[in-house]
Amino acid sequence: MIDKQFIEYLGAIIVAGALFAFGARRLRLPSIVAYLVAGLVIGPGLGRVELTEALRTISEIGIVLLLFLVGLELSFDKIRGMGKAVLLAGLAQVTLTLGGGFLVSWGLGFPLKDAAMLGIAVTLSSTVVAVKLLEEKGEFNSMHGRMAVGVLLIQDLLVIILLTLLSGFESGEGLDLAGVVWSLVKSMGGMALLCAVVLLAARYILPTPFAWAAASSSTLFVWSLCWCFFVVSGAHWMHLSAESGAFLAGLGLAQLPYNHDLRRRVHPLMNFFIAVFFVSLGIQMEPASMATHWKAALALAAFVMVGKFLIVMGTLSFLGFGERTAHYSAVTLSQISEFSFIFVAVLLRSGWADAALAGTVALVGLVTIAVSSCLIIYNRPLYEAMRRRGWLRLFRARPERAAPPDHADWRDHIIIVGMNSLGRRLAVRLHERGQRVLAIDTDPVKLAGLPCATMLGNAEYLSVLEEAHLSQARLLVSTLRIESTNDLLAYRAHAAGVPCSVHVIDLSVIDNLLEMDVSYLMIPKVDGIKLQTRELQGRGLLPP
Repeated sequence: MIDKQFIEYLGAIIVAGALFAFGARRLRLPSIVAYLVAGLVIGPGLGRVELTEALRTISEIGIVLLLFLVGLELSFDKIRGMGKAVLLAGLAQVTLTLGGGFLVSWGLGFPLKDAAMLGIAVTLSSTVVAVKLLEEKGEFNSMHGRMAVGVLLIQDLLVIILLTLLSGFESGEGLDLAGVVWSLVKSMGGMALLCAVVLLAARYILPTPFAWAAASSSTLFVWSLCWCFFVVSGAHWMHLSAESGAFLAGLGLAQLPYNHDLRRRVHPLMNFFIAVFFVSLGIQMEPASMATHWKAALALAAFVMVGKFLIVMGTLSFLGFGERTAHYSAVTLSQISEFSFIFVAVLLRSGWADAALAGTVALVGLVTIAVSSCLIIYNRPLYEAMRRRGWLRLFRARPERAAPPDHADWRDHIIIVGMNSLGRRLAVRLHERGQRVLAIDTDPVKLAGLPCATMLGNAEYLSVLEEAHLSQARLLVSTLRIESTNDLLAYRAHAAGVPCSVHVIDLSVIDNLLEMDVSYLMIPKVDGIKLQTRELQGRGLLPP
């Protein structure tokens, strides 16, 4: 029988998270901030919800899915050709921020142990915030976008190492030094072995079965989750953290050509569990503890936003990057991470940290994530303002001309959805006539061999059409024989002000399509009759 209190608490968490997330969206703030505030309100604020063991389990599943999704974001292709620069920039950022965060925390009066933990927490930057806002602005594949993703990869690897070390400490018995060292050696060895197995599987084993599964979007989704929890089970068997296994599982699938489609499918499921996790984290926070160290938290927040900017800007300038790329990358990384909350949650669970430390990190996260999100959104006017005042010349970065927006190359193109025989023929013919064509299908086999650009994904998802830059397209063509999908695509095209052509099998749906201003209806029966009539007229068998 289902526990009524559990249902009540879970319902309150979901409703509060949704309401606060809606408000944050109107203010263009990340949902993470909204969830933390929602937890503070319904937990310590109103006393409506307490954290039960069942809610802890759900929130822990959210952590696993978050790490899996973060791993999916980190394809090595995104930083190919930038390996040395990314490695140097990432190591410099991590080292300098860790040292600076420790010194600032120690100077603020925290004990050495707490100062070290705070130094680690402020070192990390938010992959979720950075990737989400870069994608929204169409800057994900830009130079600064790839640089930011590369530095985040270095940080994420640091997180996995930290989680592995924590699992090693937790498995050590008592305070026996030899036992603790042996546990750490086993944890790091197991981590290296699991990483090697995952990457080898991604290179030699996974491509074939996942290519077969990609023909069905639901099968691909289920297989990806099976792979995730299979690797998590392997991590558990090796006495590693579930978070480490989930990240490596995602990292392995990120090297496959289906990672974009997988990200889109896992994201909605992850959003639910992540909402529960961060609202639950807010419920655990103690406002009194946050109020106790609010001055120290604001000082650390200032260090994160100013110190990280100076460190990343100076490092990239030293490595020879232009001032625009260095500036945009530095702004993108000037916040603490969702991993900082996960790190503190693990410390709380293992007894290494107290509520006061968690409250300090929470307040730093609320401030830095909210402020840096606004700075990322308005990074261009911020850059122009700093350049005009000559502040950027202090870093001696080389001048850099403004690059065109990343989506400029995808303007006035033709999107064709559905690579059946008609769709492939249209894509080939239009490409041969010099048109810019983007072919979309859920089956990679149907996309293979096309001379035009291709995208693997389900066009029913708005995120797929956004990635295809529907609003800037010349025409949307659907050759599908799925009436509901065609209706949805016609509606999306109408909302974006883009002409649309739809393949019609059932004549009864014509009225619905005409109401959505479909420009051209491809009706096989009618078009066939027209062709036959013209042919017969040409042969003189019918009057003109």
